Amino acid sequence: MHRVMIRPASYDNCRDAVEQAFATFPREIAGKKVLIKPNVLRASTAEDHIVTHPSVLRAVVEKVEKLSPAQIVVGDNPGVFSYGDNEKSFEKTGLMAAAKGYYRNLGNAPRNVAFNPDYLPTVGVSEEILEADIVISLPKFKTHGLTVLTGAIKNSYGILPGAQKARLHQLAGSPARFHDVIVEVFRLRIPDLFIMDAVVGMEGSGPASPELRDIGLILAADNGVALDSVVARMMGVDPVSLRFLQKARAMGLGDFEEQMVEIDGEMSILPDFKLPPPLDAGVIAGNPRNQEILLSRTLLRPQADPELCTACGACIDHCPVSALSMGEDLPLVDADVCITCFCCQEICPEKAMTLK
Repeated sequence: MHRVMIRPASYDNCRDAVEQAFATFPREIAGKKVLIKPNVLRASTAEDHIVTHPSVLRAVVEKVEKLSPAQIVVGDNPGVFSYGDNEKSFEKTGLMAAAKGYYRNLGNAPRNVAFNPDYLPTVGVSEEILEADIVISLPKFKTHGLTVLTGAIKNSYGILPGAQKARLHQLAGSPARFHDVIVEVFRLRIPDLFIMDAVVGMEGSGPASPELRDIGLILAADNGVALDSVVARMMGVDPVSLRFLQKARAMGLGDFEEQMVEIDGEMSILPDFKLPPPLDAGVIAGNPRNQEILLSRTLLRPQADPELCTACGACIDHCPVSALSMGEDLPLVDADVCITCFCCQEICPEKAMTLK
């Protein structure tokens, strides 16, 4: 039986919920090396709410400080738009100040570890992650165009420094296989505790959507599968329809069945929650009844909004398969080359890329 804690919170009082998370899921921290990993998609402002809010990170850091660890490390490897700009991402979001001097650049010292040879025989994982005695993951309550939601399991994708993330997008080759990939990455170093920022969440075309949602909660768990299953239900999604949760359960990493997840607090389904298009009528799944929806996702292609696009070329520079090129004044996609990894949508600084 897994347990997921849900507590009302604001950014002003979130430390109360953080205290309760540590009390509900106690860890022997004194004398240990503790790695705290927020979700840092890219350089942005805290008000964009595409990263874990600095108030949540600060509350966790200060709680761990009280428990007298030997060493604290705070870090993440941002998404493709901020490759090589880890410090800039932390500075602009306010997470550098919230880290209270414990920030480390996780991209500086990757260590090769064995991976699934169906994709890559080895991948580089940040050394600080591998050396940590305890890893605390701080995901954000958000949607994601490829995995429907980005939560506890997807947050671990940031243990991979640099362009490996885009490379695995490319090698996956389909939304279904990418669901499998994020679980393969997650199990390389499963976090010991998850504390999720759901004070202000995101709906629509995440993970960088302008459509924000006031939720007013902090969630916590010691099992990522259980936590993501609760997030899915809050979004109005049946967890069994999410291939990455099916994969994780099959690998023995946790369970998502309602009878296997105890809710400590009050869980409510968010009314009229907007899922990534075209998922309002269903969700990606690994079972036959939803294969048509899965196919519709693979047929999506990026298109730049002329009202928002500044022709900066970031999407072109970071496309892992060079499917984008600059037209007269807008990026254009080669539909035959595009692998629907959605990296262009994730990295666009103007949020100008839509999927059609």
